[in-house]
Amino acid sequence: MKNLKFHPEHAWISANGHHGTIGISDYAQQQLGEVIYVDLPDIDSEIKSGEPLCALESSKVATDVIAPVSGKIIEINESLDEAPQKINSSPYEEGWLIKVLLKKPGELDDLMDKAAYEEYIGSM
Repeated sequence: MKNLKFHPEHAWISANGHHGTIGISDYAQQQLGEVIYVDLPDIDSEIKSGEPLCALESSKVATDVIAPVSGKIIEINESLDEAPQKINSSPYEEGWLIKVLLKKPGELDDLMDKAAYEEYIGSM
């Protein structure tokens, strides 16, 4: 994936025009441990920046993924139902969570680029 932008809660988005693909960062999947269950939202549901997007359960913890942007869900990664571990093995490629139609593309400007995100997690 290119042009990744990161939310402080460790979700990423790769946007192309008004469409975006969302997942969790490599750092986040490392912190979670092996993901064993993903509760994805329904297609056509609305997400709002800064609010829970979906839930992940790992061998260590259950947690919400926080939406990096607002929009309407146009596709979910159904392969995660059978293989949630894709989030661990390929967080930026096969382990994406949802695809969204951006409601407010300007929200992308509030997110961190890769260099800023790496600096952010380095300070944790």
